[in-house]
Amino acid sequence: MSDPFSGFEKKRDYLICIDSDGCAIDSMDIKHFRCFGPCMVKEWGLEAYEKELLESWNEVNLYSMTRGINRFKGLVKALTEVQEKYQSVEGLETLVKWVEESDELSNPALEKAVEETGNICLKKALAWSQAVNASIKELPKEEVKPFEGVKEGIEMLHESCDIAIVSSANYEAVKEEWTRFGLIDHVDVVLAQNAGSKKSCIEKLLTYGYDKNKVMMTGDAPGDMDAADKNGVFFYPILVKKEKESWANIGEAKDRLQAGTFAGEYQDALKEKFVKNLTK
Repeated sequence: MSDPFSGFEKKRDYLICIDSDGCAIDSMDIKHFRCFGPCMVKEWGLEAYEKELLESWNEVNLYSMTRGINRFKGLVKALTEVQEKYQSVEGLETLVKWVEESDELSNPALEKAVEETGNICLKKALAWSQAVNASIKELPKEEVKPFEGVKEGIEMLHESCDIAIVSSANYEAVKEEWTRFGLIDHVDVVLAQNAGSKKSCIEKLLTYGYDKNKVMMTGDAPGDMDAADKNGVFFYPILVKKEKESWANIGEAKDRLQAGTFAGEYQDALKEKFVKNLTK
């Protein structure tokens, strides 16, 4: 597997990390509504409980403080619910163990685990994940697009900051979408599911010589905030259902980052608003 960081170099003093799905690209809802949940129901033959399971899937993955959770962690939550409420899931404990212990939660890493164990649940999880990727590719292109203000915002940010996509989504899908919408020209490196966790991606980016006080993670999910916090960098939230407003205000965040006035009251207020928006 090629190094996702290959060719990347620090060009500017400031770094803006940007999540993709649900943050820059309005694709989270449609992908979960039509791909992730339904593919799980089909792979495990859960049609009898479809309504309840899909509602639960969407609550966990879209509308709560677990929004943006890695697909395999989300799958474990859902299958654990299936086992507890509806029916047995063969081999689930092995999938749970892999999710808890694997350094990388991705299809290639899962393929390796399948080869090593032959576990039925790992095999089905891989088939599910591959089916999700295939179904995402089949989504009508016109229904997946950037949120209003994203292109202008990223162009503005890139004038004085390095830009890194830091996403837990599938690399090919992220690259294709950002290319199709003309956003990729304003990006210095694409770090997706294959590059490891968001925390580890930011950690690696910092080794290129950025001052932590000059780095901002932009995201729509608690995992984005957590990745920023664990690396000691700033967090700018894109609020669910208020994405246009969030992108319209990102210029102020950039200005504060560069003026050294992001820390303290401004950062605290952003985080408070973010949490409140997902827990109301």
